[in-house]
Amino acid sequence: ARAAIDLSDGLAGDLGHILDRSRVGAEIDWPAVPVDASLDGLLDALRRRLALGGGDDYELLFSAASENRSAIEAIGRRLDLPLARIGRIVAGEGLRLRDARGRPLLIDAHGFDHFA
Repeated sequence: ARAAIDLSDGLAGDLGHILDRSRVGAEIDWPAVPVDASLDGLLDALRRRLALGGGDDYELLFSAASENRSAIEAIGRRLDLPLARIGRIVAGEGLRLRDARGRPLLIDAHGFDHFA
């Protein structure tokens, strides 16, 4: 892994910490993001906001070089550990969310702020 963080404060906010400190951007493929079934049936914009901004996920988010993808997938299979490749690190700044056709989606989530 090149960078990793626990998702205790929401995907958008915690990924934002990695992006800020690494001075890079990210493109997230919305259909690839694992979303809890309890959010099924909600309007897509609300589902995105809750999935990206909710906290207490207790999952691990990490980035790794694309040439290590096969090895990482093999480790996941060997450990029976579900992994989801949800996007890519890109040059520039900020987080961009894309739909299944690659079109931009609004990110209306910022993660939990402990000092708000």
